[in-house]
Amino acid sequence: MAKLDPAQFVRDVKSEVAKVTWPSRKETLITTGLVLAMSTLAAVFFLVTDQLIAVAMRGVFRLG
Repeated sequence: MAKLDPAQFVRDVKSEVAKVTWPSRKETLITTGLVLAMSTLAAVFFLVTDQLIAVAMRGVFRLG
């Protein structure tokens, strides 16, 4: 069984964090804007789809 060495763990974590390439502020803002835009687009799409289905269901049940 491997020995637990907290100091080695901290060194390994620091080494791995140094390898990470962090996005720039501009990249972060662009990505955030795209996520918000796509979320809004999806919300509007599902709102319209839901309304169309509701109108269709009301029509079907009035016929019966």
